[in-house]
Amino acid sequence: MIKAALALLAVVVLLLGLLWVFQRRLIYLPDASPVPPAATVLPGAREVTYTTADGLELGAWYLPGTRNVTVLVMGGNAGNRVHRAPLAAALAREGFAVLLMDYRGYGGNAGSPTEDGLALDTKAARATLSGKVLYYGESLGAAVATRLATEIPPDGLLLRSPFTDLADAGQHAYPFLPVRLLLRDRFPLKEQLATVRTPITIVYGSRDTIIPPALSRAAAPPGATLVEVRDADHNDRTLLDGPELIAAVVKLAQRV
Repeated sequence: MIKAALALLAVVVLLLGLLWVFQRRLIYLPDASPVPPAATVLPGAREVTYTTADGLELGAWYLPGTRNVTVLVMGGNAGNRVHRAPLAAALAREGFAVLLMDYRGYGGNAGSPTEDGLALDTKAARATLSGKVLYYGESLGAAVATRLATEIPPDGLLLRSPFTDLADAGQHAYPFLPVRLLLRDRFPLKEQLATVRTPITIVYGSRDTIIPPALSRAAAPPGATLVEVRDADHNDRTLLDGPELIAAVVKLAQRV
């Protein structure tokens, strides 16, 4: 009996150890393949490169606009900038300039994603922009955008499907694991967002099965504008470039 219990304990310890070592492969799901030329996906867009503080050269796409407002788009944990092209096109139709950035390890970029690494990536992207800038963060990117906002305040901040912190989001996805004890990357979105002093809009889907709507609402500080997209799940097209989402960006820009 004791031997069986010890054997089970050893297996559990081994599994937890593997989760500790390989957890970032569960958090970050990049499409690392090289992307096509920007103009073949987004007519009028051009390639942009910049170098992070730790020496990585990263690629992005810039789409000019007619407004003096640029939207810096920080994507979620999966895909790459090709998958956010419909969002950029919809924003451009409203006159916004758009910088579609990719993190390290995404879209042909060198490096491996981590919480601190993504923070360096966004700071390098932000340094390429002038004039009024809105930060747009999607899902995990909402936490990335919020951290950037605490260091380089934007003119406005829009968070799509945010969470309170990564542990809460992870606990929803893996309720049988001690997520909070295991996490190396924390992304304390709610804690950091409470310190941001700029117009904030939070957009979320009422049927989101990945980031529960209650978690997005709980992230909101007093005074934030909440926009619920009815019947929308996390990866539905309406939360990529749908009319309610784009209207929320327009209204945020009008406030700034």
